[in-house]
Amino acid sequence: MSKAERLIEMMITINSKKDFTAGELADEFSVSKRTILRDLQELEQAGFPIYSEVGATGGFHILKERILPPIAFSESEAKAIFFACQALQFYRDLPFEQETISVQKKFLNCLPLDIQNSITQIQNKVVFWIPDRHCDSPLLKSVLLISINRHAATIRYSSLSSESTRTIIPVGLYAMNGLWYCPAYCITSDQIRVFRVDRIREILEESPCPKGKYPIPASVQEYLEKTEVPNDCCLRIRLTDTGVKLCESECLLAAGLKTFPSDGGIIDMDINYDALEWVANCLLPLGRHAVVLEPPELKERMKQKVNELYEHYCKP
Repeated sequence: MSKAERLIEMMITINSKKDFTAGELADEFSVSKRTILRDLQELEQAGFPIYSEVGATGGFHILKERILPPIAFSESEAKAIFFACQALQFYRDLPFEQETISVQKKFLNCLPLDIQNSITQIQNKVVFWIPDRHCDSPLLKSVLLISINRHAATIRYSSLSSESTRTIIPVGLYAMNGLWYCPAYCITSDQIRVFRVDRIREILEESPCPKGKYPIPASVQEYLEKTEVPNDCCLRIRLTDTGVKLCESECLLAAGLKTFPSDGGIIDMDINYDALEWVANCLLPLGRHAVVLEPPELKERMKQKVNELYEHYCKP
């Protein structure tokens, strides 16, 4: 094994350990202790986060922010990484925002000039556009770490109508239409609820959560799949061609959309009764391009909203 190969193997080995001694590495790599000490010195000089302690219980330790060993990427793999980063470009907040910028700079500077130019062309030609919601989520990374650690958190939360203090156990995070959401088991209300991360004003306390005490999905994916189970309200809406095109951009309504070969289409699906107010707000701009067939409650809500607009704009 050459010295360069040994150093790379040593970085991989060290990253898998928290503590080690020069003697242990010497035995593992079949070299002298003196050689290992010289190798460790070179790794330190290259920026590898190692520190040593002297004494009977001393040895070498790795700092929390470890540096990963070199990884070889093909040209297509390098482009795929930047393509994935491009999808996050227009999010106002990211859990590891500064680290993402640092990664792109380091990675791009290591690539040959022709590949750098090719990646720049991709970045100029492809945009995953996210609308700017003007909503900051400064606690995004903290919420993510709480969910990873399976901890409970007491938060100060601002909803549309009021501000409250709740104790939650986050399942994880998902992003949709430029906003970050956190499904979490709310101990206060004894059920799983979805919290907008930008509305979490403060994390007051964090503590370990007793394992298995609360019915919490193992992952965000599991939670989202469960929410796709048909709900308790039948929704049927007839659409013109224009109405179909407008509804295709609303992810909830698009899930139940069926188009007709000749003209228009229909939304036929089961939803949660509590979502009718949201559906009414979505349908209002469609005007005559959408006709509610059922439920009757949605028809009444649409009439109420039209009357409110009439009162607001047409009456002196």
